[in-house]
Amino acid sequence: MNIKSLLLGSAAALIAVSGARAADAVVVAEPEPAEYVKICDVYGAGYFYIPGTETCLRIGGYIRYDIGVGDREGAQNVPDHLDAGKTNDTYYKQARFTLKTWTGQETELGTLKTYTETRFNFGNNAGNYAVATSETEDNWQARNSGISLNFAWIQLGGLRIGKDESAFNTFTGYAGNVIDDTLVPYGRFDTNVIQYYFDAGNGFSAVVSLEEGDKQWTIDSYVPHVVGGVKWTQGWGGISGVVAYDSNYEAVSGKVRLDVNATNELSLWVMGGLGNKAAYFDNPVKGHNYYKNWDGSWAIWGGGTYKFNEKTSFNVQASYDKGKTFGLAANVSYDIVPGFNVTAEVDYQNFGASDWHGKSDGIGGILRFQRSF
Repeated sequence: MNIKSLLLGSAAALIAVSGARAADAVVVAEPEPAEYVKICDVYGAGYFYIPGTETCLRIGGYIRYDIGVGDREGAQNVPDHLDAGKTNDTYYKQARFTLKTWTGQETELGTLKTYTETRFNFGNNAGNYAVATSETEDNWQARNSGISLNFAWIQLGGLRIGKDESAFNTFTGYAGNVIDDTLVPYGRFDTNVIQYYFDAGNGFSAVVSLEEGDKQWTIDSYVPHVVGGVKWTQGWGGISGVVAYDSNYEAVSGKVRLDVNATNELSLWVMGGLGNKAAYFDNPVKGHNYYKNWDGSWAIWGGGTYKFNEKTSFNVQASYDKGKTFGLAANVSYDIVPGFNVTAEVDYQNFGASDWHGKSDGIGGILRFQRSF
């Protein structure tokens, strides 16, 4: 074999190997079509299908900034930095970010829903710090004031379980479209629940709610607090009522509410509350039961909303209880652009001399900016 034959043979071998490697080359698969998010309009605007599932998800929330001034809405008697014996009044301010989620899915047992709402806050507390307790005496100082889980419930058909607000308040509705709607309180809110809602479809609905309470009103045995309510709504408005049993104090409280749509622009409402009295839970020193947290055995609230146009509304609420507490709140709410609202409110509270408190009064105001999404 000469050199020429050797070179020709080597070249042929290289060509053969190259051809074999070319035949064995990895073939890249073409990409599969992308699965874009699909709109789900079964439960309203903003829902979309979670890819690969039949569950619809909506994400929303708001960013809010509140500025409060005055006796009711500001911070009074806070220490002066330069003079230890001097106090000043200052703003109440709070920035809040709230994250909300909703889900919905149709099942053989009905619609399966969830709802969560988590709030993140930075700011100080309103109040009179001349009478503050040791636990709250520094709460006039701006700070990260904690994260709160306000809602986290699961609902299948009419059955709801989880963290909610008491049906004593949610079923009849809140006390008007004012910011400070608890000048005369109308019940506590936070609780774990097991609830069942019934909707007849003709305007009649009902609820039964087993509740745990919160803080010092948490149940102290296996017997839950119980709320029952009925409601009838029509085009003209509606009437609703709730009765609550506090298992700790064996106390019964109730509220009845009437809503009237007087015109397309004007809606009015009135609500009355009544609670039975006992030596413990209605004692000014020892406190009240979970549901009847107004002073004395009865209280009344009323108010309305007038819509000037699609962007502007006027809201008012007045309230009074047997303990001679009077509250008046009024605001103007304006949508600057869709999703961005500004509300300016004035609040007045008057305490008459009674078994629950001395005589005093105060006025304050709140300016709120809120971007909802």
